[in-house]
Amino acid sequence: MRTDQFDPGCRRCPRLVDFLAELKAQYPDYHCRPVAPFGDPEAQLLIVGLAPGMHGANASGRPFTGDHAGILLYETLHACGCARGPVSAHADDGVQRGKCRITDAVKCLPPQNKPLGSEVRECNVFLQQELLALSPGSVVLALGGIAHRAVVTAMEKRQVDFPFGHAAEHELEPGKLLLDSYHCSRYNTQTRRLTPPMFSQVFERARELLSAASQRD
Repeated sequence: MRTDQFDPGCRRCPRLVDFLAELKAQYPDYHCRPVAPFGDPEAQLLIVGLAPGMHGANASGRPFTGDHAGILLYETLHACGCARGPVSAHADDGVQRGKCRITDAVKCLPPQNKPLGSEVRECNVFLQQELLALSPGSVVLALGGIAHRAVVTAMEKRQVDFPFGHAAEHELEPGKLLLDSYHCSRYNTQTRRLTPPMFSQVFERARELLSAASQRD
């Protein structure tokens, strides 16, 4: 992947710029900047989340690191051989990039973790570049409806043709598949809308799709 796909100094969204500046004053040790993707630049599994968490990625500077959502994600990644370490607590914890790459639809923390539609659209250019850089046979795993819709937009497809649903599968283009999952948020896991077995099954399906694609090459 090219290094120009992420802009650590991006200031496209005034509301988010002001919000992060306020948080930096409250938490001077926090990252409080756009959060870069994490993982293998050549991976064929791209996981797309919503946005950095307040005391997770916004603090650590690494996606899904230090917050509740990351607990289930990294445990599942480690169990399926996609991450070298089951816990991602902070940016210097030694968790190494595995056979996947993790990014967000919105690279900056939004107030109440709810980005505006305009902010999702402004950030979409970075996601688009990440998707275009994927090699044939890749799988994109969208965590939640916002991430799903951001992927569809980035691929310049019609939303009506790609309805979101847990474990739903869509062909974005030949050799590039979109797989959906409910987001591994605290709310979804505590209400049992998403259980660990459900999440594991989605990742197992991603492995099957990647394996089938490699056998066709």
